[in-house]
Amino acid sequence: MSDIFEADVIIVGGGPAGCACALYTARSSLKTYILDKNPAVGALAITHKIANYPGVPADTSGADLLKTMRDQAISYGAEYKQVQVYGIDLSESQKTVYTPEGTFKGKTLVLATGAMGRTSTLPGEDEFLGRGVSYCATCDGAFYKNQQVAVYGSNQEAIDEALVLTKFASTVHWITNSKPNTNSNGLSQLQSAPNVQHWKRTRLTSVEGDDSGVTSVKVQESGSQEDSSLDVNGVFVYSSGSLPITDYLHGQIPLTEEGGVQVNDDMMTDLDGVWAIGDIRNTPFKQAVVACSDGCIAAMSIDKFLNQRKEIRVDWVHR
Repeated sequence: MSDIFEADVIIVGGGPAGCACALYTARSSLKTYILDKNPAVGALAITHKIANYPGVPADTSGADLLKTMRDQAISYGAEYKQVQVYGIDLSESQKTVYTPEGTFKGKTLVLATGAMGRTSTLPGEDEFLGRGVSYCATCDGAFYKNQQVAVYGSNQEAIDEALVLTKFASTVHWITNSKPNTNSNGLSQLQSAPNVQHWKRTRLTSVEGDDSGVTSVKVQESGSQEDSSLDVNGVFVYSSGSLPITDYLHGQIPLTEEGGVQVNDDMMTDLDGVWAIGDIRNTPFKQAVVACSDGCIAAMSIDKFLNQRKEIRVDWVHR
């Protein structure tokens, strides 16, 4: 018989959203479990440098920042478990989470598994991830000021991110294998930008580099049998898009048209006692500071929910 663990709050996911939520719930004396598949994966964990998190030095790695968040939550009483969640049951008032190491039952459940659904498709993509390969221009664009970068993809995400990069890079090589949707927001602005070179009907075939990071990419234009090389320092890949990780929900939670978990202003889903925070919501602002904000909002909502209070009095105004 597997072990059963009971708690006030069960958080699935140990990224910035999950850790921030755990920090607040544990500090409110709510028994809290963080169930994390792997602390070394996730959008923040694989980020080489953090340059836009308030109060954090620019030479801090994402992994170091995440460890600080995790340790802080644990110091307030949250229990961290490295386990794989393979299913949940939301049919009862007490929420159940199934893992190979045991069953977790909580009065409330928080979904914080992020949106790293992207799989590597290119030679060199994994090797240079965090060393020139990125999935977030908002996060990393400033590192490429006056340098050449490549953006691969024709979807809305690729267009939005390429526009961000035009503010920093000397040249943005926009590589598209398929024709962009003419109704895409910002398409004409991107096409007319003076520092954008559009490689139409072209495939990105590999990412090249050395110990210093990315140095070039290889591309193959339609009709050609040979690859060409482009000298770039950064590669932003959006060919497959990123999807919220929701497979373990098995259809028990309503999703938006974009695949994100639907929530209200308090981060609660349509199901009573279940919250969703961070990139699993598939918001356009996939930033660690936004994810932490989600976690804080959810934690205060959970505290109110469990204590049946109509208003929240935050700790700095308590008398």
